[in-house]
Amino acid sequence: MSLAEQKAQARKAAFARRRLAHETAGPGRAGLLSSVLAGYRGVPLAGYRPIRTEIPPTAAMEEAAAHGPVALPVIEAEGQPLRFARWEPGCAMVAGPFGAEIPATLDWVTPEILIVPLVAFDRAGNRLGYGGGFYDRTLELLRAARPTLAIGFAYAAQEAESLPLESTDQPLDMIVTEHEVLSFQT
Repeated sequence: MSLAEQKAQARKAAFARRRLAHETAGPGRAGLLSSVLAGYRGVPLAGYRPIRTEIPPTAAMEEAAAHGPVALPVIEAEGQPLRFARWEPGCAMVAGPFGAEIPATLDWVTPEILIVPLVAFDRAGNRLGYGGGFYDRTLELLRAARPTLAIGFAYAAQEAESLPLESTDQPLDMIVTEHEVLSFQT
């Protein structure tokens, strides 16, 4: 089986686990994420607007926005890294590519912390995304310029025993679920 087929198979299984976790999740899913971010008050942060069954980081982002800049990813073109536009609770939003909303005003921010959505993760700090490579390219670019903290945010049910990986896949520094925080920082 090719790597692409392995990734497709892993995504299919992970989407099913994520959907079930999303349907049965209660309130407070971002509580641990808020606790982690409290240690980085004022540091430029990028989150995301959840689509489909992604775990929502919105409560943690709202709390962080009271202390410093928070941004959302903007896809400018296929095969390019993401850019990040400043977001505040209640700001005007418009439809962006791939179904995610983006701020109506594109005031660019360079984050030092990224809350990264994912399809699956493992206990070694690896993630499986949607397959576009946007976060891998972005993390590589940001990390070349300065230390950048990548926090994967997911339901615990999205954990996989192992993941098919490529040399371009960027590792996460931390994974936060609704139940635990895994840290891979050295």
